[in-house]
Amino acid sequence: MLVTCAGILVVDLIAANLPKISDPGELTYAPRAIEVHMGGHAGNVSIDLRKLGLGKGEVSSIGAVGEDTFGDFLESLLKRHDIVTHLQRVAGVGTSKDLILVVTGEDRRFHTDLGANVHLSPEYVLTILKEEKPLIFYAGGVGFTGRFDEQLTETLQEARELGCLTFVDPVTPYKHGWDFIIPPIKWTNIFHCNLDEAAEITGKDNPQKAARLLTGKGAELVIISLGEKGLIAEMKETLLKMPAFKVPVIDPTGAGDALCAGVMRGLLRATNCRRSELSELSTDELVRILLEGEAAGAACVTMVGTTTGVTGENVSRILREQEATALSHCEISSL
Repeated sequence: MLVTCAGILVVDLIAANLPKISDPGELTYAPRAIEVHMGGHAGNVSIDLRKLGLGKGEVSSIGAVGEDTFGDFLESLLKRHDIVTHLQRVAGVGTSKDLILVVTGEDRRFHTDLGANVHLSPEYVLTILKEEKPLIFYAGGVGFTGRFDEQLTETLQEARELGCLTFVDPVTPYKHGWDFIIPPIKWTNIFHCNLDEAAEITGKDNPQKAARLLTGKGAELVIISLGEKGLIAEMKETLLKMPAFKVPVIDPTGAGDALCAGVMRGLLRATNCRRSELSELSTDELVRILLEGEAAGAACVTMVGTTTGVTGENVSRILREQEATALSHCEISSL
């Protein structure tokens, strides 16, 4: 197995290109269909990886869903993409759903029920992890995965002992503070979050200071997404500032997940799909990996849905058309 993805699975109900949010009692017509898509980090990233070129049997997805039609929908979608699927079916609890409202020109508004995600069993994840022994273990959407959150440190430690490179991508935690994520960072090779999350975790509004603190906690590579301003990343006492690719934004849902998938695809390409250390990467290789991640994130926002626009063809086109400009504006400094 190349990549095992574990974490939240969600059914996204997306209303995009809305002219406004309705006032109480008001009816607002959606100008396009209200669409149903895969959501949740573990599902999005696994599908993105397949669409970016990883082969059948090289990607797996682990998550908790209910014994309902929504769980059936997610299972069928994962299997349709030939993803090795491990679903923990939870009786008496529904599959998580997210109502996403996207007003034209504004950021998304999320309305999520937790569903089965909070019942994800760390023992279930570990059993699969030991069987698959992937090159990369991705833990996505940690923050409302219940006991999996509580035992994330032990899970990552076990993954590292198995020879996995670990990748953590959290969300705003449910009913507990961000302090839960600090101990696991010691066992995290790659840590990704957005600017708001970085500020909440570290208490630092400045992304450079936040990245410095996170690497100080043990993360080997820290990537902080800055939306339309691009990203910053820190590794090996090197700070990189990278601009965003310019694309028409239809629906930004899933862009961070696509970025993570693109980074993993670039990393696997750079290492020829062999077990290796991040420290072996040159700065130029790291820049290329991050560019592939940003291109995947950019491809994502051009269509409605978390994975619809993410394809190898779209990523290659964005890189072909804009890579030279992005490289010319990339800033690299030593710390």
